[in-house]
Amino acid sequence: MNIDRRQFALPVVALGLGIGLMSVVPAFAGADEDAVAKNVEAFRAAQQAGNPEGIAPLCADELSYSHSSGAVDDKASLLAGVRDAKYKWTSLEYKNPSVRIVGPAAIVRFNFVGEQEFTDGKKTPQNLHILMNWQKQGSDWKLLSRAATKL
Repeated sequence: MNIDRRQFALPVVALGLGIGLMSVVPAFAGADEDAVAKNVEAFRAAQQAGNPEGIAPLCADELSYSHSSGAVDDKASLLAGVRDAKYKWTSLEYKNPSVRIVGPAAIVRFNFVGEQEFTDGKKTPQNLHILMNWQKQGSDWKLLSRAATKL
């Protein structure tokens, strides 16, 4: 069987392009992971501060935000709940976060650990598993959904 240079070159070029593209994909994934992680931290900081103005630009208009109690908020009711809360966070950490980019979506998981202090002085610890789904909208990552389960 005789193979000329052109028949040999095509698979070599294709392999080279494939390797080149494979090296580019992780660079984009890393940048997206960093952007999502930055938004997750901004969300945590605004949540701890009770700052709905800090949370609003991070959320998609179609937000579905589920609490461990089973209550579900949309964007408007979440922001109203943060604004009208009868407690403050004395501590709030998102422990062991993981971010996985899947096309225009990001799956974020972490352990939500904190303490709420209510206006009557009662303190309540929180320890939850959280799943957040972020969606790339244009060049921005927006929180599309969040689910919480008790440990």
